[in-house]
Amino acid sequence: MKLTYGKQEKLKRKKLIEQLFVEGSSVFSFPLRFVYLKKEHNGKTPLMLGVSVAKRNVHKAVHRNRIKRVVREAYRLEKQLFLDSMEAPYIGMLLYQGKQSSDQALVHSKIKAIAAKFLDKIKEDSTNASLKEPNKKHWCKVQNTEHVRVHKNLQAP
Repeated sequence: MKLTYGKQEKLKRKKLIEQLFVEGSSVFSFPLRFVYLKKEHNGKTPLMLGVSVAKRNVHKAVHRNRIKRVVREAYRLEKQLFLDSMEAPYIGMLLYQGKQSSDQALVHSKIKAIAAKFLDKIKEDSTNASLKEPNKKHWCKVQNTEHVRVHKNLQAP
């Protein structure tokens, strides 16, 4: 597999990004957080990925762009770790949450740690999904802050 991060692999659609942050799960290895969601997409690879650096944490655009460049490069070189064990398509976003820029070696090691955590979590999720009971009961909130137990498939009164 080529070590590229091309147009087909980048997550850019606003609806997919919004859905990712609403429904997605995450793994964390400071200063990076990886938010992911199992979702069909039209990309060529099983993982479509976006990179983001918060303006709140890194104020200067020059520094944000450098951090994004370093994170993209680290992902490009280590993406085989993400793709080796994936059977289903995913969308994901790498978020840099540090206040200062990190060196490339640290970012590479954190990408490796996130890849390992991500693969462990998707394996765990796939085993849990097969063990779930279909008619499991859930608590739901009803008027006057009373809690009643209802079936998942039924609506609350």
